[in-house]
Amino acid sequence: MKKVNIYSDGACSRNPGPGGYGVILEYKGHEVELSGGEEDTTNNRMELMGVITGLEALKEPCDVTLVTDSRYVTDAFNKGWIYQWQSKNWKKANGKAVLNKELWQRLLRAAVPHRVKFVHVPGHKGHSYNERCDKLAVEARKKFE
Repeated sequence: MKKVNIYSDGACSRNPGPGGYGVILEYKGHEVELSGGEEDTTNNRMELMGVITGLEALKEPCDVTLVTDSRYVTDAFNKGWIYQWQSKNWKKANGKAVLNKELWQRLLRAAVPHRVKFVHVPGHKGHSYNERCDKLAVEARKKFE
């Protein structure tokens, strides 16, 4: 399997409000930048869309290191929350419905062919790829303001 790094970030002006996401796929020194956004969304939805967009861009099964500053995304996988939500028909431990269910389901489908490791990095702390993704996300968001 090819070893691919995916870096992702989301941004939202007001919450909800106009939002964007930025993604960088890196393989053996080659990089592809992707971005997009929505007029009326939330930061968490943009964080998810960045990750989904990165995974859906892969053309074959890969060994993926997915780097994001979103605890919402990394904790869902690294702490096993997403699997608990699935087993409880998309309900949280408190019985309330999981927000963004359709995006979590899309993310799970996008991840199926790959081996994905989710890595959290602190946002706005100088991580070069995270800073670049943030810039892409903000630029995408501005198109909807």
